[in-house]
Amino acid sequence: MPAFLTLRRPAPPRAIILTGATGGLGLALTGAFAAPGLHMLLAGRDPDRLAEAERIARAGGAIPELLTVPLTEPRAFAAAIADYDRRHPVDLLLLNAGVKTGNAAGEEPLDQTERVIAVNLTSAFHAVQAVLPGMRQRGRGQIALTSSMAALSPHADLLSYTATKAALRGYGAALRRNLRGSGVRISVITPGFIDTPMTDRQIGPAPMMIPPDRAARIIRHGLARGTANITFPLLLCLLIRLENLLPKPVADLIDRHYRGTIIPDPDEKKARAGGEPFAR
Repeated sequence: MPAFLTLRRPAPPRAIILTGATGGLGLALTGAFAAPGLHMLLAGRDPDRLAEAERIARAGGAIPELLTVPLTEPRAFAAAIADYDRRHPVDLLLLNAGVKTGNAAGEEPLDQTERVIAVNLTSAFHAVQAVLPGMRQRGRGQIALTSSMAALSPHADLLSYTATKAALRGYGAALRRNLRGSGVRISVITPGFIDTPMTDRQIGPAPMMIPPDRAARIIRHGLARGTANITFPLLLCLLIRLENLLPKPVADLIDRHYRGTIIPDPDEKKARAGGEPFAR
Protein backbone atom coordinates (compact mmCIF):
# COMPACT_ATOMS: atom_id res chain seq x y z
CA MET A 1 0.00 0.00 0.00
CA PRO A 2 1.37 3.45 -0.85
CA ALA A 3 2.75 5.30 2.18
CA PHE A 4 0.38 8.23 1.73
CA LEU A 5 -2.60 5.88 2.12
CA THR A 6 -1.30 4.37 5.33
CA LEU A 7 -2.97 5.64 8.51
CA ARG A 8 -0.21 6.41 10.97
CA ARG A 9 -1.52 6.20 14.51
CA PRO A 10 -0.28 8.52 17.25
CA ALA A 11 1.98 6.97 19.86
CA PRO A 12 0.26 6.26 23.20
CA PRO A 13 0.26 9.46 25.29
CA ARG A 14 2.66 9.83 28.19
CA ALA A 15 1.00 12.93 29.62
CA ILE A 16 -2.56 14.17 29.12
CA ILE A 17 -4.73 17.01 30.33
CA LEU A 18 -8.44 16.32 30.80
CA THR A 19 -10.86 19.14 31.53
CA GLY A 20 -14.33 18.44 32.82
CA ALA A 21 -12.96 15.48 34.76
CA THR A 22 -15.67 15.74 37.42
CA GLY A 23 -18.63 15.18 35.09
CA GLY A 24 -20.19 11.86 34.15
CA LEU A 25 -18.28 11.59 30.88
CA GLY A 26 -15.16 13.04 32.50
CA LEU A 27 -15.01 10.29 35.11
CA ALA A 28 -15.51 7.68 32.39
CA LEU A 29 -12.74 9.23 30.29
CA THR A 30 -10.43 9.20 33.29
CA GLY A 31 -10.95 5.47 33.64
CA ALA A 32 -10.66 4.85 29.91
CA PHE A 33 -7.29 6.59 29.59
CA ALA A 34 -5.66 5.77 32.93
CA ALA A 35 -2.62 3.56 32.36
CA PRO A 36 0.54 2.68 34.30
CA GLY A 37 2.98 5.59 34.36
CA LEU A 38 0.67 7.99 32.50
CA HIS A 39 0.76 11.54 33.86
CA MET A 40 -2.75 13.03 34.03
CA LEU A 41 -3.81 16.57 34.90
CA LEU A 42 -7.46 16.33 35.91
CA ALA A 43 -9.32 19.64 35.90
CA GLY A 44 -12.64 20.15 37.68
CA ARG A 45 -14.32 22.11 40.44
CA ASP A 46 -16.37 19.57 42.42
CA PRO A 47 -13.98 18.46 45.20
CA ASP A 48 -15.72 15.16 45.90
CA ARG A 49 -15.94 14.14 42.25
CA LEU A 50 -12.41 15.33 41.59
CA ALA A 51 -11.24 13.07 44.41
CA GLU A 52 -13.17 10.26 42.71
CA ALA A 53 -11.41 11.03 39.41
CA GLU A 54 -8.07 10.90 41.22
CA ARG A 55 -8.96 7.52 42.73
CA ILE A 56 -9.96 6.15 39.31
CA ALA A 57 -6.72 7.39 37.74
CA ARG A 58 -4.56 5.86 40.47
CA ALA A 59 -6.46 2.58 40.23
CA GLY A 60 -5.41 2.43 36.58
CA GLY A 61 -1.77 3.06 37.47
CA ALA A 62 -1.71 6.68 36.32
CA ILE A 63 -0.01 9.57 38.13
CA PRO A 64 -2.70 12.24 38.56
CA GLU A 65 -2.49 15.90 39.50
CA LEU A 66 -5.60 17.96 40.23
CA LEU A 67 -6.47 21.42 38.93
CA THR A 68 -9.30 23.47 40.43
CA VAL A 69 -8.78 26.86 38.76
CA PRO A 70 -12.21 28.00 37.47
CA LEU A 71 -12.73 27.97 33.72
CA THR A 72 -14.26 31.42 34.11
CA GLU A 73 -10.70 32.60 34.85
CA PRO A 74 -9.19 31.49 31.52
CA ARG A 75 -5.82 33.21 31.87
CA ALA A 76 -5.13 31.65 35.26
CA PHE A 77 -6.39 28.33 33.93
CA ALA A 78 -4.10 28.54 30.89
CA ALA A 79 -1.12 29.49 33.07
CA ALA A 80 -1.64 26.38 35.20
CA ILE A 81 -1.84 24.22 32.07
CA ALA A 82 1.31 25.78 30.62
CA ASP A 83 3.15 25.08 33.87
CA TYR A 84 2.09 21.44 33.74
CA ASP A 85 3.21 21.20 30.11
CA ARG A 86 6.67 22.45 31.09
CA ARG A 87 6.95 19.74 33.74
CA HIS A 88 5.27 16.96 31.76
CA PRO A 89 5.24 17.60 27.98
CA VAL A 90 1.60 17.07 27.06
CA ASP A 91 0.79 14.57 24.33
CA LEU A 92 -3.01 14.90 24.54
CA LEU A 93 -5.17 17.86 25.52
CA LEU A 94 -8.73 16.59 25.87
CA LEU A 95 -11.14 19.50 26.32
CA ASN A 96 -14.28 17.95 27.74
CA ALA A 97 -15.54 20.69 30.08
CA GLY A 98 -18.86 22.30 29.32
CA VAL A 99 -21.97 23.77 30.85
CA LYS A 100 -25.51 23.59 29.50
CA THR A 101 -28.10 26.13 30.60
CA GLY A 102 -31.63 26.36 29.25
CA ASN A 103 -33.65 29.33 28.12
CA ALA A 104 -37.32 30.01 27.45
CA ALA A 105 -38.98 31.70 24.46
CA GLY A 106 -35.68 32.88 23.07
CA GLU A 107 -34.79 34.68 26.28
CA GLU A 108 -31.45 34.13 27.94
CA PRO A 109 -29.91 36.42 30.55
CA LEU A 110 -26.77 38.04 29.21
CA ASP A 111 -24.70 37.05 32.23
CA GLN A 112 -25.72 33.43 31.60
CA THR A 113 -24.69 33.72 27.96
CA GLU A 114 -21.33 35.17 28.94
CA ARG A 115 -20.71 32.36 31.43
CA VAL A 116 -21.53 29.64 28.89
CA ILE A 117 -19.19 31.24 26.35
CA ALA A 118 -16.43 31.56 28.97
CA VAL A 119 -16.67 27.95 30.11
CA ASN A 120 -17.39 26.23 26.81
CA LEU A 121 -15.42 28.33 24.36
CA THR A 122 -13.04 30.95 25.74
CA SER A 123 -11.38 28.52 28.14
CA ALA A 124 -10.81 26.12 25.23
CA PHE A 125 -9.07 28.83 23.18
CA HIS A 126 -6.78 29.66 26.09
CA ALA A 127 -6.01 26.00 26.83
CA VAL A 128 -5.09 25.30 23.21
CA GLN A 129 -2.78 28.30 23.07
CA ALA A 130 -1.14 27.20 26.33
CA VAL A 131 0.01 23.82 25.01
CA LEU A 132 0.32 24.45 21.28
CA PRO A 133 3.80 26.07 21.26
CA GLY A 134 5.32 23.07 23.03
CA MET A 135 3.55 20.60 20.77
CA ARG A 136 4.72 22.41 17.64
CA GLN A 137 8.28 22.56 18.93
CA ARG A 138 8.24 18.82 19.66
CA GLY A 139 6.56 18.05 16.35
CA ARG A 140 3.89 15.91 17.96
CA GLY A 141 0.77 16.12 20.08
CA GLN A 142 -2.99 15.82 19.90
CA ILE A 143 -5.78 18.23 20.80
CA ALA A 144 -9.38 17.06 21.12
CA LEU A 145 -12.30 19.51 21.25
CA THR A 146 -15.69 18.30 22.46
CA SER A 147 -18.54 19.67 20.37
CA SER A 148 -22.10 18.27 20.33
CA MET A 149 -24.83 17.11 17.98
CA ALA A 150 -26.43 20.44 18.90
CA ALA A 151 -23.90 21.96 16.48
CA LEU A 152 -25.54 19.93 13.69
CA SER A 153 -29.14 20.21 14.87
CA PRO A 154 -29.60 23.43 16.88
CA HIS A 155 -31.70 23.16 20.03
CA ALA A 156 -34.20 25.98 20.50
CA ASP A 157 -33.80 25.90 24.29
CA LEU A 158 -30.00 25.94 24.20
CA LEU A 159 -29.09 29.20 22.51
CA SER A 160 -25.58 29.92 23.78
CA TYR A 161 -24.74 26.22 24.27
CA THR A 162 -25.55 25.52 20.61
CA ALA A 163 -23.51 28.54 19.52
CA THR A 164 -20.43 27.50 21.50
CA LYS A 165 -20.54 23.91 20.29
CA ALA A 166 -20.85 25.03 16.66
CA ALA A 167 -17.93 27.40 17.23
CA LEU A 168 -15.77 24.61 18.66
CA ARG A 169 -16.52 22.46 15.65
CA GLY A 170 -15.49 25.24 13.27
CA TYR A 171 -12.43 26.13 15.35
CA GLY A 172 -11.26 22.53 15.30
CA ALA A 173 -11.65 22.27 11.53
CA ALA A 174 -9.75 25.51 10.96
CA LEU A 175 -7.05 24.57 13.47
CA ARG A 176 -6.55 21.22 11.75
CA ARG A 177 -5.85 22.97 8.44
CA ASN A 178 -3.64 25.54 10.14
CA LEU A 179 -1.48 22.82 11.70
CA ARG A 180 -1.22 20.57 8.65
CA GLY A 181 2.29 19.13 8.47
CA SER A 182 3.22 20.21 12.01
CA GLY A 183 2.81 16.78 13.58
CA VAL A 184 0.02 18.09 15.83
CA ARG A 185 -3.29 16.29 15.33
CA ILE A 186 -6.70 17.85 15.90
CA SER A 187 -9.84 15.86 16.63
CA VAL A 188 -13.38 17.15 17.07
CA ILE A 189 -15.64 14.98 19.20
CA THR A 190 -19.34 15.30 18.35
CA PRO A 191 -21.41 13.09 20.65
CA GLY A 192 -25.13 12.61 20.81
CA PHE A 193 -26.98 11.99 24.06
CA ILE A 194 -24.87 10.54 26.87
CA ASP A 195 -26.44 9.33 30.11
CA THR A 196 -24.95 11.92 32.46
CA PRO A 197 -26.33 14.41 35.02
CA MET A 198 -26.24 17.07 32.30
CA THR A 199 -28.56 15.03 30.06
CA ASP A 200 -30.80 14.25 33.03
CA ARG A 201 -31.87 17.90 32.99
CA GLN A 202 -33.43 17.51 29.56
CA ILE A 203 -37.15 16.74 29.59
CA GLY A 204 -38.23 15.14 26.35
CA PRO A 205 -36.82 12.73 23.77
CA ALA A 206 -33.15 11.76 23.99
CA PRO A 207 -32.83 9.28 21.12
CA MET A 208 -30.04 6.71 21.01
CA MET A 209 -28.62 7.74 24.39
CA ILE A 210 -25.55 5.74 25.40
CA PRO A 211 -23.82 5.20 28.77
CA PRO A 212 -20.72 7.31 29.52
CA ASP A 213 -18.39 4.30 29.67
CA ARG A 214 -19.29 3.38 26.10
CA ALA A 215 -18.86 6.97 24.96
CA ALA A 216 -15.44 7.09 26.61
CA ARG A 217 -14.36 3.92 24.81
CA ILE A 218 -15.47 5.34 21.46
CA ILE A 219 -13.54 8.54 22.12
CA ARG A 220 -10.41 6.72 23.28
CA HIS A 221 -10.49 4.46 20.21
CA GLY A 222 -11.01 7.39 17.85
CA LEU A 223 -8.18 9.39 19.37
CA ALA A 224 -5.85 6.38 19.29
CA ARG A 225 -6.50 6.15 15.54
CA GLY A 226 -5.97 9.88 15.07
CA THR A 227 -9.53 10.29 13.75
CA ALA A 228 -10.27 13.89 12.78
CA ASN A 229 -14.02 13.74 13.47
CA ILE A 230 -15.27 11.40 16.18
CA THR A 231 -19.04 11.51 15.75
CA PHE A 232 -21.45 9.11 17.44
CA PRO A 233 -23.93 7.54 17.27
CA LEU A 234 -23.48 7.47 13.51
CA LEU A 235 -27.15 6.68 12.86
CA LEU A 236 -28.26 9.78 14.77
CA CYS A 237 -25.77 11.88 12.81
CA LEU A 238 -27.09 10.46 9.54
CA LEU A 239 -30.69 11.23 10.52
CA ILE A 240 -29.74 14.79 11.42
CA ARG A 241 -27.96 15.22 8.09
CA LEU A 242 -31.06 13.96 6.29
CA GLU A 243 -33.29 16.30 8.31
CA ASN A 244 -31.11 19.23 7.27
CA LEU A 245 -31.84 18.38 3.62
CA LEU A 246 -35.60 18.53 4.12
CA PRO A 247 -37.71 21.59 3.29
CA LYS A 248 -37.75 23.89 6.32
CA PRO A 249 -41.49 23.49 7.03
CA VAL A 250 -41.03 19.71 7.22
CA ALA A 251 -37.90 20.02 9.35
CA ASP A 252 -39.75 22.37 11.69
CA LEU A 253 -42.52 19.80 12.16
CA ILE A 254 -39.94 17.19 13.13
CA ASP A 255 -38.25 19.64 15.48
CA ARG A 256 -41.51 20.44 17.26
CA HIS A 257 -42.19 16.73 17.71
CA TYR A 258 -38.79 15.96 19.23
CA ARG A 259 -38.18 19.23 21.02
CA GLY A 260 -37.66 18.98 24.76
CA THR A 261 -37.10 21.47 27.54
CA ILE A 262 -34.07 21.99 29.73
CA ILE A 263 -34.32 22.12 33.51
CA PRO A 264 -32.25 25.09 34.73
CA ASP A 265 -28.73 24.29 35.83
CA PRO A 266 -28.91 23.57 39.59
CA ASP A 267 -25.56 25.32 39.95
CA GLU A 268 -26.73 28.47 38.16
CA LYS A 269 -27.21 30.50 41.34
CA LYS A 270 -23.86 29.27 42.63
CA ALA A 271 -22.18 30.21 39.37
CA ARG A 272 -23.67 33.70 39.39
CA ALA A 273 -22.41 34.09 42.94
CA GLY A 274 -18.88 33.38 41.73
CA GLY A 275 -18.74 29.60 41.81
CA GLU A 276 -18.12 27.20 38.97
CA PRO A 277 -20.66 24.91 37.28
CA PHE A 278 -20.15 21.19 37.00
CA ALA A 279 -18.87 19.78 33.75
CA ARG A 280 -20.52 17.31 31.43
